[in-house]
Amino acid sequence: LATLLTGLQNQPSASLGHLLPEGTPTPLIPALIIIETTSLLIRPLALGVRLTANLTAGHLLIQLISTATTVLLPIIPTVSLLTRTILLLLTILEVAVAIIQAYVFVLLLSLYLQENI
Repeated sequence: LATLLTGLQNQPSASLGHLLPEGTPTPLIPALIIIETTSLLIRPLALGVRLTANLTAGHLLIQLISTATTVLLPIIPTVSLLTRTILLLLTILEVAVAIIQAYVFVLLLSLYLQENI
């Protein structure tokens, strides 16, 4: 949202020019402006939902496996050791996912800024 507002403040004609592709037939102009405006406003929301879902899923899985490890430790120590190994591998995977999510976030943010500034 900040990238859109910055673009509208610094270069209003260029920012509004993205709403309507060149050579659009006249009857389609109102519909395309509504569609493009909706698309621009949904972008930050979709990015936030995607980041939240990816990070939350990993944390929930780690919580479930760590609870299983704690419960299984007094009952079956060998299985508990196996779940600890899985938990360690999952933690490494979660760090990798966090790095990838940070990369995607910065890449998309730079694309949004490049389009609006």
